[in-house]
Amino acid sequence: MKIRNRLNPSNPCFSFEFFPPKTDAGTASLLQTLEDLAQLEPGFVSVTYGAGGSTRDRTVELVTRIKRDTGIEAMAHLACLGHTREELRELLRRLEEAGIDNVLVLRGDVPQGASPSTLADSDFRHAADLVRFIREEDFNFSLGGACYPEGHVETRSRDEDLLHLKAKVDAGLDFVITQLFFDNAFYFDFVERARRVGINVPIVPGIMPITNHEQIQRFTRMCGATIPMRLALQLEQLKDQPEALVQLGVAHATVQCMELLSRGVPGIHFYTLNKSPATRMIVSALRART
Repeated sequence: MKIRNRLNPSNPCFSFEFFPPKTDAGTASLLQTLEDLAQLEPGFVSVTYGAGGSTRDRTVELVTRIKRDTGIEAMAHLACLGHTREELRELLRRLEEAGIDNVLVLRGDVPQGASPSTLADSDFRHAADLVRFIREEDFNFSLGGACYPEGHVETRSRDEDLLHLKAKVDAGLDFVITQLFFDNAFYFDFVERARRVGINVPIVPGIMPITNHEQIQRFTRMCGATIPMRLALQLEQLKDQPEALVQLGVAHATVQCMELLSRGVPGIHFYTLNKSPATRMIVSALRART
């Protein structure tokens, strides 16, 4: 199933992101998480791709296994930085042969400790280059991409970042999924600005339930997302009360999702961190209100 055909404001879908575990025990735990979340009938799940292709084989194996063994539509993340054209052509062939219909196209991060030549030696400098390559090679994938309501940390302005996104969409993206955010005003403003510059593909909001104080501080520093002041103060007060903090995180994300759905989003993508309880509580609450 092509994800582009599943994104519909009149019947929005919920989807979940996972990362490839490093151990057999981690894989077993992830499969249990998938089993728990399968009861919520996700529209699709996605599997991330490590910097420099560090999880390349595990990503391919996991999306293949998910689609084959669970019947849930699976989307593979694919980052181009540090790869040659032939390497990516082979990866795309493997995904195609495994029956994967959807790919999330990314530039990717520079691996820690890598030399500055990593970017210079890559056949692809930007995600738009990979989108064009996939379309030129006539692979029949539905292609998604990433977008940043608060702007990418490497760009000088949100307007510049929006132009980069338009280049990706013009190259052939079918939809985009946002980076995490905690204030819906960023999302709605971003969608409005995107439409003004001619970006008309579905824009799926990405939501991460807050379940750990230190973790969310680290994530927001890395991706440039901001936490509203009132929420930040509440999190600070509860940082030594893990159960109460999770309850707050679930409540905040649920309210976010309710507003997003009421204003016609085509779906909601949850960053699960390979855990099911928080996401399961949120989606269950949302389904109970429909």
